[in-house]
Amino acid sequence: MKKADPGSKDLSEKSPDEEKLFNSLRAAAWDEFIGQEKVKQSLQIGLSAAKKRSEPMEHTLLYGPPGLGKTTLSHLIAREMGTNIRVTSGPAIERAGDLASILTNLEPGDILFIDEIHRLSKVVEETLYPAMEDFALDIVVGKGPSARTLRLELPHITIVGATTRIGLISAPLRDRFGITHRLSFYSPEDLTEIAKKAAVKLDLPIAQGAALELAKRARGTPRIALKLLKRVRDYSQVHGTGTVTSEMLTRALDILEVDPLGLDDSDRRFLLAIIDKFGGGPVGLETLAATLSEDIGTLQEVVEPYLMQIGFVKRTPRGRMTTPAAYFHLGKTPPVSAGQEKLL
Repeated sequence: MKKADPGSKDLSEKSPDEEKLFNSLRAAAWDEFIGQEKVKQSLQIGLSAAKKRSEPMEHTLLYGPPGLGKTTLSHLIAREMGTNIRVTSGPAIERAGDLASILTNLEPGDILFIDEIHRLSKVVEETLYPAMEDFALDIVVGKGPSARTLRLELPHITIVGATTRIGLISAPLRDRFGITHRLSFYSPEDLTEIAKKAAVKLDLPIAQGAALELAKRARGTPRIALKLLKRVRDYSQVHGTGTVTSEMLTRALDILEVDPLGLDDSDRRFLLAIIDKFGGGPVGLETLAATLSEDIGTLQEVVEPYLMQIGFVKRTPRGRMTTPAAYFHLGKTPPVSAGQEKLL
């Protein structure tokens, strides 16, 4: 296996401290990666077939909510193929020249992982087309009538793209990926195993009940489970006497205002804004964003998905509405509908 490229770096939005934590806890082999069984099986078949043909892996697109393991899977693909991986992100590749610089420094079989690939500019995206399809790079030399196109041959590499918003990827780019997989939210059972394995690496004894409780509050997302585990570790070092129990974990997460369903202060503010200020909805997302002084993208990509998954919020043609389940969870009485009033 080739040595890792010292110039490669993860350009995601996690802080350096968090990135160090996730790198240390990231699965280093397929048997360590818990969950996403169908995706793992399909990728392993593709990898085995590519190795038998002595060819690079097909270009792969992974999509789904953040924190579900897209970056980890890309590292596992590189490890399985015995090649180097270069990690970058869509916003980091500002010009076609930036992409050309990255591509021309790769070796045959290398993996180029592009996080947030939906944020590539149109010019960069069009430069990527021949690189993916023909393993070539078209460069325009000169300007005006004397301009000409120079084609550079590239090594046969694999592009692995990751996105949370596949709908924003243009059809021509999306069609150039031979393998496309959606990552789903994790079950509490899988998250419990992830939490237990991570606790061992952190040298943090944790009871089975505490690991399960943490999993239930992790919103179906391994990254959130690891963040909560880190906070529990801090609490344990200050107030603990040994093993993390369910009672200790509850006290630690109460300080973080993470309730038994995993809702935090942002989620409750979102729900209460719809209930208290707009009568339960419907209300437009732009209005909600202005009311909460939040970015629309944050509400749409971070807050809404989990609330919709657990049935607390629903989208309608007229806007967002809260469900009776949200009222009951917040200790409020849902309004009586017109149909119910007639029955009463």
